[in-house]
Amino acid sequence: MTKGIPQDPAFEIGFYESVLRRDPHYVEVVEILGGLYTKAGRIADGLKMDRRLVRLQPGNSTAHYNLACSLALSRRTAAALQSLRSAIDLGYRDLEWMLNDPDLESLKRNPKFVGLIEELKPQR
Repeated sequence: MTKGIPQDPAFEIGFYESVLRRDPHYVEVVEILGGLYTKAGRIADGLKMDRRLVRLQPGNSTAHYNLACSLALSRRTAAALQSLRSAIDLGYRDLEWMLNDPDLESLKRNPKFVGLIEELKPQR
C-alpha cells in the first residue's frame, strides 16, 4: 500500500472480497485473500482460499505450499504433509524458508517433515 498510510486489514479484505465476488476465478485475488485472512487470524477462511487456489492452479508449487501452511495451522498434520509433498514434487525448493516458517511449526518434529527436509538438503 501507499507509504505513510496505515493499512487497514478489514478494508483490504472487504475490497478483495468484492473483487472476488465479481470474478471468482481471479487467481491473484484468491492468493491475496488467503494471505490476508491468515494474517488476520481467520485460518479457516485462509484455508478455503488456499484450497481454491490449488483447484485453480494445480501445478503451482507455491499454492500447494501455502495450502500446507494453512492445513498445518489448522492442525491437519497428514493433509499438511501431503500438500507439502505435492509442493516439493512440483518444484518448491525454499528449504531455508520451510525450516523457519512459523506456519509449519506444528510439523517440524514430525518424522515425515524431517524426511522431506532431508530430501531437499544438498547432497555432500
